[in-house]
Amino acid sequence: MKIVIIGDGKVGYKLAKQLSVEDYDVVMIDSNEKKLKYAVDRLDIACVTGDAADAQVQKEADVPHADLVIACTSADECNMLSCLIAKRLGAKHTIARVRNPIYFNQIGLLKEDLHLSMAVNPELIVADEISRVLLFPDASKIETFVKGRVELIEYLIQKESKLAGTSLADMYEKYQIKLLVCAVERGGDVLIPDGDYVIQEGDRLHIAVSHREMKRFFGMFGKHRGKIKKVIICGGGRVAYYLSVQLLKLGMQIKIIERNVERCEQLCELLPKATIINGDATDHDLLIEEGIEDADAFVGLTGMDEENIITALFAKSQGASKIIAKINDDRRVSMIEDFGIDSIVSAKTATADAILSYVRARQNSQGSANVETLYQLVDDKIEALEFIIKSETRYTGIPFKDLPLKSNNLIACIARKRQIIIPGGNDCMEVGDSVIVITMEKHIEDIEDILV
Repeated sequence: MKIVIIGDGKVGYKLAKQLSVEDYDVVMIDSNEKKLKYAVDRLDIACVTGDAADAQVQKEADVPHADLVIACTSADECNMLSCLIAKRLGAKHTIARVRNPIYFNQIGLLKEDLHLSMAVNPELIVADEISRVLLFPDASKIETFVKGRVELIEYLIQKESKLAGTSLADMYEKYQIKLLVCAVERGGDVLIPDGDYVIQEGDRLHIAVSHREMKRFFGMFGKHRGKIKKVIICGGGRVAYYLSVQLLKLGMQIKIIERNVERCEQLCELLPKATIINGDATDHDLLIEEGIEDADAFVGLTGMDEENIITALFAKSQGASKIIAKINDDRRVSMIEDFGIDSIVSAKTATADAILSYVRARQNSQGSANVETLYQLVDDKIEALEFIIKSETRYTGIPFKDLPLKSNNLIACIARKRQIIIPGGNDCMEVGDSVIVITMEKHIEDIEDILV
């Protein structure tokens, strides 16, 4: 499968890295020769220097024979125009990163005229992710499958948790909650556990559960008894805008601190029900003055990772109960996980996951099961994939107790019509099911890949 990536920024580089490792034929276009040299020296890809809005440059990158063109530069207009040209030249499918709310609100009209296969809005994806976590603040992270009916939650076992010292088998039997612990992080180790695994303080559990059962789980084990009502957001960019729209609809009180006066004026018009403060979020006196001690949640959304980390840690020290920070540099994430920041989000990772889901689905469009959703977890060590079974195969109708799975693979959940099934030994997969697979292997494209 030949893939052309336009734009060698954070998202473009992450995609190129992932796709080249998976043995796709990747070509990258960017006008910055120095950036491309860095990519060529580290990745198994080809590069073309030039403006992707130039048809000649696209021809040089062999766009006419591309199966997929992904435009992810920082300029929406460039992305949409590049995709239009690519489609005219003969590319089979195109994906554009579109971030401007004005464009994205009318993407239904634009997609048809531009012949886009997919439009990705990183800021909206991240805002959705933060909104889910604020609704269930005991979770560090919540990913959704089957159109929101199944969640994969990341849950940290805190000091004095009732679950510490309990085996998974005992937990399932004692509390009778229909969920499945799919993966566990302990220190630097990651594993897919069995029923004998004993939960310890500091473990990060990745749990597959339906929306209703998740409420029961947090009702039993969560520490946040009240709902999030007051939220302080530092940084007034697009993520802050999309997030505020969602949280205001949920009845939360929103205060945004933004240092750019012009942007503050825009936000006042766009978000009349929010409180907009013009100021520097790294000014501790300002945060105290604006009530950081009384906030239920703090969200760091400036364009600087360092600012988000510093302000988040200060908010934690002042007693804000839920702390979320946007961090785009993967190296910093592993450094700060133990600092007390509850949730870390990344627009780069969210965008890459959305596009990789599409790529896997296209790659296996003729197979027996299609990839619908994909998330990379635990620093890309684990993948969670949602498959839709399209036809009868050697594994449909076979009870799980008789189905030979490779090690480090797990079938976590099945969605069948209106039913959510946490599978037991006598359950089986059927045509039309949405099946969620957790795997430590890479490049899984079909359920067949996890069977012996």
